[in-house]
Amino acid sequence: MEMIISAISQGTIWAVMGLGIYITFRILNAPDMTTEGSFVLGAAMGAQMLSFGIDPFTSLLLAFLAGMAAGAITGFLVTRLNINPLLSGIITMTGIYSINLKVMGKANMSLSGLDTLKTSIAGLGLPRNVDTILIGFIVVAVITLLLTYFFKTEMGQALIATGDNIQMAKSLGIQTGEMKMLGYMLANGLIAISGYIVATDNGYADIQMGVGTVVIGLASIIIGEVLFRNVKLGVRFITILAGSIIYRLLLTIVLMLNFDANDFRLFSAVIVAICLSIPTIQNKLADYREYRKVAK
Repeated sequence: MEMIISAISQGTIWAVMGLGIYITFRILNAPDMTTEGSFVLGAAMGAQMLSFGIDPFTSLLLAFLAGMAAGAITGFLVTRLNINPLLSGIITMTGIYSINLKVMGKANMSLSGLDTLKTSIAGLGLPRNVDTILIGFIVVAVITLLLTYFFKTEMGQALIATGDNIQMAKSLGIQTGEMKMLGYMLANGLIAISGYIVATDNGYADIQMGVGTVVIGLASIIIGEVLFRNVKLGVRFITILAGSIIYRLLLTIVLMLNFDANDFRLFSAVIVAICLSIPTIQNKLADYREYRKVAK
């Protein structure tokens, strides 16, 4: 039972990562490898701010702004220098690695003894992992409400239109370059928040903690889309939380089956590949059933 609760707690805090990736992956329809750099940047910036005695909530805001700055670099490469989005993300991710080392001053930074989000609610006397679940749900709920409101505004609709059909968006007078820049900044800001929260939950920030985060975020999105189809955008954000929790539960099952923990990334890739292929498999099955009907 403890492992299940732990999986749920991890699912809630990693869901923020999925929300950020959703903006670039689904709304802008652009792959963004900046993720692995901005995730660590959020953790590094937040950890350093906490070490300076800055309160956890201000540190979270600064981590968000740092992530937005990383997204702005990628957005600049894409919109102003016309570099391929995938390559732009890789360039930014590579550069941020050195910046993260400079921010932390070393490869690993402990948060032991510092005031964090978890210590701020220690007075509630919540059991282990339950405090993480509470923090995760609150953060995801606030972000979901803000994103739902934002995408109903004129600017939010312009961002969606840019991702849907850039030529039509231009014909409507939308500054698509600025919208792309905004999307990259917003996405990486949220990803940095996720890195910050994960670091405070783990008790340390590490230069390698961003490796494989893209797959984790994609898994949350894809699982949510497979299980909950044709839902409104606001509900879609909630399904990402559900997908993140289910993904963690699947990995917990793998662990309970005594598989090597080092194989987690392999199982992550397999899970994402299976989920991505489900719509294609379903379409082929539907075509086959239709063919059988005609054949009869």
